[in-house]
This record gives sequence, C-alpha cells and structure tokens, in this order.
Amino acid sequence: MKAMVLKKLCNLKDNQSPLELMELPVPVPDEQEILLKVSTCGVCHTELDEIEGRTPPESLPMVLGHQVVGRVEAVGSKVSLVKSGDRVGVAWIFSACGVCKFCLKGMENLCQAFKATGRDAFGGYAQLMTVSEKFVYPLPHAILDVHAAPLLCAGAIGYRSLRLTGLQDGQRLGLTGFGASGHLVLKMVRHRFPNSAVFVFARSAEEQAFAKELGAVWTGHTNERAPFKLDCIIDTTPAWEPVVEALANLESGGRLVINAIRKEGDRESLLALDYPEHLWLEKEIKSVANITRVDVIEFLSLAAEMNLQPEVQLFPLEQANEALIELKTGKIRGAKVLVID
Repeated sequence: MKAMVLKKLCNLKDNQSPLELMELPVPVPDEQEILLKVSTCGVCHTELDEIEGRTPPESLPMVLGHQVVGRVEAVGSKVSLVKSGDRVGVAWIFSACGVCKFCLKGMENLCQAFKATGRDAFGGYAQLMTVSEKFVYPLPHAILDVHAAPLLCAGAIGYRSLRLTGLQDGQRLGLTGFGASGHLVLKMVRHRFPNSAVFVFARSAEEQAFAKELGAVWTGHTNERAPFKLDCIIDTTPAWEPVVEALANLESGGRLVINAIRKEGDRESLLALDYPEHLWLEKEIKSVANITRVDVIEFLSLAAEMNLQPEVQLFPLEQANEALIELKTGKIRGAKVLVID
C-alpha cells in the first residue's frame, strides 16, 4: 500500500518535505481489529508538533494522520460491532486501557495508557490502516467523506473545548486563532447559542475576513482589545503571547480554555503576566487534553443535526507535504484534507 511516512524528526523551516511516499506491507488486523480502506484524512496542526518533536511519535518511522474516514475492508475473527463495507471514522484517540480510574469515569482522555492515532500507532496518511473496532465511529450518511474528516479532530476537540467553557446562551465568546477547529466552533455556537456573540482574534486579515463571513461580530489581531469583556475564550494558537492577551480580554469570573497540545517558544511573553489585570477576580484557565469516545459520538450527532459542513481544501495523498507547509506558514481557510485514491 502507499503511505506518506515520517522517517525522522525535523524543523519544517529547513525541510519542506518531511514525509516520504513509500510502499508498505498491507497491515493485518488482529482478532478485535478492522482493516480500514482510507478515503480521506484531515491534516492537523498536531502533525506539525509531531514532525518537529514537540509531541514526537512513539517510534519511527510513523504514518501520521488522525482524522480518518474510510470503509471497513476486513474484520478480525472476534469483531462484532462493525462489518465489511461500513463507513466509519477514526479520531485522535486510538486506544486507552479501559480499566484505570479515569477510563472507568469516562475520562479516557486522561488515561496514562492513552494512545494517539498517527503518533503512537500508524494513522491515515495511507491507503489502509488497522484499528480496534471499539475506537471507530459510524458517520452520518448526509456528510461527505471530505467533510467528515475534519469533524473527527478539529470538530470533536472544538466541541469538547466549547463544552468546557460553560458558555450560556447570550454570553460573549472569544476565539483566539481561527483555523479548522475555530471555524467549526463558530458554526456550533451560531446553532446552539443563537444569542451569543463571537469575537475572533487572528493574525491575518484573511482569517479575520473569513470569521466575519461565518458570523463573527468583531475581529481583530491577537494583541487587540475587544470592545467588550468576554465571558469565555477558547485559545487554539501554538504560542504563549495569545494566552496573556486573552486573559486581558476576559471578564471577571470568566474562563479561558486552551485547546493546544503544546505551546511553542516565546515564554518571555509570560513575563508580561500581571496578576491584577490578567488573573484576579476569579478568572480561570483550563486546558483541553485529548478527546474521549463520547466526545466524538456526541459531536457527530450534533454535526448531523445541524448539517455541519466544514470549509475544506483538498490535496491528494502525495501532496501531504504541501498541505503541511501551508499549515505551518499560516495559509489557512477552514480545514485541509487529503484524498486517498
């Protein structure tokens, strides 16, 4: 089978082609796994973190990709939840132990044995992959493969982030950074909280204009002040400065939810943190760690209910490097999706 393979970690500023197109053996599912014929796979900022070593793969070489859509090609001898031909998705959560205190509470995202698709096990930048039947999700019939892929991470993690804000209808929400996840959160807010205004902080004029198209009431740079204090803010940026700036825009008693697996460099920005301005009056900071299966199931149901269609840019599998470099350099409008032949 064809796959785009990461063979060594690198800095994308120095290496514009971190992935190599290779022929790999067809994987064989074990008794409780399925063999998935991949049709589409979303491209995520987390892949940049993997390539550049901020959240490195468990081993190399590795096939990246954790927003996977495909059809069940074959099943293991003890598989009972899906059958050949079913259309399913695979998300960031590849597996968890199922028996620890977190798993038993439905908080498998915090499991110490949590494994991530495309980081700890081969993912969807390939024609085929194997995965446990317990960690695949039936996809709504009305949603096309190219639209379903971003829902499995950008959408699901955005859904979890929005839930963790505790936003109530009529409250003001800020979005710092406006990529794949941010644009889906804005769509969700307009559907679920019609009386809530969304304020978007983004670096580029193109991202700001896109946010306005989707219904943001105000847009500005990440270091600008919104015209009103905001009840909740979701930060999806990879840097520290927007965290400090977001806290300055937060209302007393408000909550900042940081939806990022890692933060890069610029820690000196934290020196600007001023307790009275940024943290006092019971402001909160909460991080998002991975997703659970329930997050994915609930979000896919919501996506079907609201006929959620992400804005997508399509690339053939062989152009995965181009998609990643565009993501790295900020050429973002919605989500990038690989189409696998």
